[in-house]
Amino acid sequence: MRTAYRLFRHELRLFVSLVLWVARRSHGTDRGRAFGYARGQRAVLFGFAYVCVVETVVMSVLLHRWPAMHRVVLFLDVYTVLIVVGLHAASVVRPHVLEPGALRIRKAAHLDLRIPLDRIAAVRRELRTTHRKADGELDVEVGGQTTVTLELAGPVTHTTFLGRRREVRVCASCACARRTPAPS
Repeated sequence: MRTAYRLFRHELRLFVSLVLWVARRSHGTDRGRAFGYARGQRAVLFGFAYVCVVETVVMSVLLHRWPAMHRVVLFLDVYTVLIVVGLHAASVVRPHVLEPGALRIRKAAHLDLRIPLDRIAAVRRELRTTHRKADGELDVEVGGQTTVTLELAGPVTHTTFLGRRREVRVCASCACARRTPAPS
């Protein structure tokens, strides 16, 4: 039951992200500086959405003789397209955020890790395209790569998508921030 609740909550966040994306709003960025990462996966997600739309059209043509089956498959196909576009929308409206006292590392609607600034021991720019699972390491890759590695002075508790907790000491993430002029 707990897993079903987490899946429902995730899908609800995706649909809320769609609404925020259309309204050109962001989530949780009011108290800090945002660093976007959605550009790294935009082409792949929109390519996947395009393939889903083509599949919807093809299935509509193939199932036009069976109206009940056609309606069910059409509903599932449209829902799939909304989920795929929602994943992109969640990546856009939920960027990484540097807040007073903490850094929030996020990935769409399924990861929101708050790291206190006093726990960050080192930050380095490091392009990594291969990711091996390691104890105490969290890879938040976007488009199959990470660009920033944070080494932590102490562990931070990370809750996984399905609710498991694990200690993290190194966090590799992708940040594609646009350069903005300094305020004068």
